[in-house]
Amino acid sequence: MKNQKIDIQIGGKTATVFLDSWATQASGSVRVQIGETVVLVTAVMGKEDAQGQGFFPLTVDYEERFYAAGKILGSRFVRRESRPTEEAVITARLIDRAIRPLFPKHLMRPVQVIVTCLSWDGENDPDVAGLLGASFALCLSDIPWNGPLFGVRVGKTGNSFTLNPTYSEREASELDFVIAGMENEGKILLNMIEAESSEAAEESYKQALQFALPTLSELIALQKNAQKEFGKEKTSVPEPAQDEQLNKEMSSFLEPRLQEALFSGDPATRMERAGALKKDVLAFAQEKRPGEGREGYALAFLEEEIDRAVHEGALKYDKRVDGRGLDEIRPLSAQVGVLPRTHGSGMFSRGLTTTLSLLTLGGPGDHKLMEGMEISGKKRFMHHYNFPPYAPGEVKPLRGPGRREIGHGMLAEKALLPVIPVTDEFPYTIRIVTECVSSNGSTSMASACSSSLALMDAGVPIKRPVAGISVGLMADEAGNYKLLTDIQGPEDHYGDMDFKVAGSKEGITAIQLDVKIRGITADMFSEVLERAKKARFQILEEVIAPVLLAPRSGLSKYAPKISVIRINPEKIGMIIGSGGKIINKMTADFNVKIDIDDETGDVFVTSEDADGVRKALEKIEGIVHEVEVGELFQGTVKSVVDFGAFVEILPGQEGLVHISQLAPWRVEKVADIVKVGDVIPVKVIGIDEHGKIRLSRKEALPEEK
Repeated sequence: MKNQKIDIQIGGKTATVFLDSWATQASGSVRVQIGETVVLVTAVMGKEDAQGQGFFPLTVDYEERFYAAGKILGSRFVRRESRPTEEAVITARLIDRAIRPLFPKHLMRPVQVIVTCLSWDGENDPDVAGLLGASFALCLSDIPWNGPLFGVRVGKTGNSFTLNPTYSEREASELDFVIAGMENEGKILLNMIEAESSEAAEESYKQALQFALPTLSELIALQKNAQKEFGKEKTSVPEPAQDEQLNKEMSSFLEPRLQEALFSGDPATRMERAGALKKDVLAFAQEKRPGEGREGYALAFLEEEIDRAVHEGALKYDKRVDGRGLDEIRPLSAQVGVLPRTHGSGMFSRGLTTTLSLLTLGGPGDHKLMEGMEISGKKRFMHHYNFPPYAPGEVKPLRGPGRREIGHGMLAEKALLPVIPVTDEFPYTIRIVTECVSSNGSTSMASACSSSLALMDAGVPIKRPVAGISVGLMADEAGNYKLLTDIQGPEDHYGDMDFKVAGSKEGITAIQLDVKIRGITADMFSEVLERAKKARFQILEEVIAPVLLAPRSGLSKYAPKISVIRINPEKIGMIIGSGGKIINKMTADFNVKIDIDDETGDVFVTSEDADGVRKALEKIEGIVHEVEVGELFQGTVKSVVDFGAFVEILPGQEGLVHISQLAPWRVEKVADIVKVGDVIPVKVIGIDEHGKIRLSRKEALPEEK
């Protein structure tokens, strides 16, 4: 395979896949280059099954390397990469969600896919290159995998669509639409979507998908050819042996009990009956196969039977576990202002799912500094998501946010960002924390709803409220399917899809799709968008609007006050002073925070004390005021010399009143007229080429009548 490479044309750009692996001991590996962005993708499978796990042990890691961008970053004392950034976690999750559904269900050997960015050109995003590389690496490896899959990004500017747009093209794009999937019997199936947009219409997404379809087929064909020519023989991982007689007996035992346990309507009753059923099945298996350790086998069989029953209920009888119609949303409710001291709060409930969003406003200096391979800058809007163990009624150790929490928090953040006011309109830093206080499915979309309410409760002038909904799927191998609006716990766990859509009345702001089957068709994609739109409008009209139709007119009395003044950037040094002496004194004297934008000259003064803000602004205005000849001031005498007095007319600005300008008569001694500390009227009578100010007291004195 020496020097073997494949050039792929995607939207006028060339993606080169190098098959000559550098990681020779990995099960499969490739390098993918788009522009001057290069990623190394490796896939390795363990030799033995993971013990004691009831799920497939797949790990996907995305590794940013600062050298890829030609940067030396990290702590001053630890100049190296440390824990993954949130952006790296999102990229890893994106790849994981795409490749995971294509592994055999019975595979229990640990598999690890690592995407390492070796070079980054600042124009081409490594995430799509990593997704394409993961598919190639798995196809060429000996790891059992039912790929290949495609992965592309679609952008839209005006009426034109672009495949794999650059960062600059994405900034001007109406939508950022990443799709992955596969081909089955000549049909393109979508199995992963990650998208955000500026309130784009559903039709824009449908058109974007149609635009991408021809390229998707080409990507699949190229990989199939490469796998046929260069791929390793797949490792045979036999399915677990079946005890057919025990299966038949357990099926007969469960048949009359499943319907009663699953379709009881009330969630608490259902959980109680499901728990009892689990105990009964274990006892039954022990009775039928005493001493053979069939407990794990029996529980796995029970899971399959529940899965079958839930699917059958929806597909054959339009029946859901809680008795709702297929397009019916659970009971909804909402509240605002639920806590006394927070700057804004909102609570949203959908059935047993309840999220509480708390908003905090801060000054510009409270922004998050981002320093990574791809992103360096400031972030003024943040949404963080917490999922404590009590939310689903469990007991677990409390740890920091995991990948799921980071992913759900970022999804809601993307959903809300298009309606957040720009800095010029609202200079505050905004942080929302969503606490999932009760969970029974779709907490991320509930977070978008409660966060919208918190924003409006806080008086943040958002464009419009945002709401989100999750649409599920029950499908069979014959191609029959039913869509389920607003899926809850069992439908999420046993269903085939979790399709989240968030947006406003004007359009979609975020989409996320995960599937457990091979994928969904383009027609199903369009159908889900329309189903989600109907549900989103229902939530906005029937729940959010009656609680708060628009943002409150004022901020909380506990929120900080911010005033902004724009100065000549050349005068910034005058405000800061030598070693920060002036700005630090103002901060201490007036109990304020002062932030300065070096480029625009905007000075932000923040404090909970409105009087302190006013005094600080007056001080700053005085410091940067450009004195003109003829202006009158009340100045303070700072020093007295033989030839006159130095008078401070503005903070940091002094002028000389010559002895001849002290009075309308001849003055013998300066001390006869003024002394240090006196406040006297003065008039600016001159400014020389060095900026030195000449003042007159006698011209500022009122004329005698």
